[in-house]
Amino acid sequence: MIAHPQEENNMTPAEYLARERSSLDLKHEFFNGEIFAMVGAKIDHIRINANLTGELRNKFKGDNSTCEVLSNDMRVKIETGYVYPDIVICCGDAEFEDNKFDTLTNPVVIMEILSDSTEAFDRGKKFAYYRTIPTLQEYILVSQDEYHVEQYIRRNNGKWEYCSYKGADQILKIESVNYELPLSEIYWGIKFESE
Repeated sequence: MIAHPQEENNMTPAEYLARERSSLDLKHEFFNGEIFAMVGAKIDHIRINANLTGELRNKFKGDNSTCEVLSNDMRVKIETGYVYPDIVICCGDAEFEDNKFDTLTNPVVIMEILSDSTEAFDRGKKFAYYRTIPTLQEYILVSQDEYHVEQYIRRNNGKWEYCSYKGADQILKIESVNYELPLSEIYWGIKFESE
């Protein structure tokens, strides 16, 4: 999804939530008092999201796991606002900001599918926002243009370790949920220009 800044500035979190909860057709992210409209994604983004969601759901269902996968309609609370990650994994009881049950506060894994318009933000400020979530253990960036997945893992000392997986034969190891996911499954049905 792509975020575009709106003219409304200096909203309070309460004003944002009231507006967002009454919006029927458009989602917005909220950072430091500013809102950003989310617009539609391209077909490969949608396919990758569906592949990831399907594979993870099947894994958790098959393992009788306490984890669940939530796709891009689940809002997540960050220190300075609210975001809609492409994919969120939470384990144990999902915790929410209030009794509306629409703003998750305890993600374990967040995945973003990169696009030209969001890549710099997803790698930079958005990752900085995500690092403030105490429960977050892994942040995963998925390219739309090639078999390439990048992973940041929070270690016990609080430092983030970087891993890169390139090529259809690579296997992403999502440590916090004990799952190995082949890149060939993530990119099932995707045709790259170089192929």
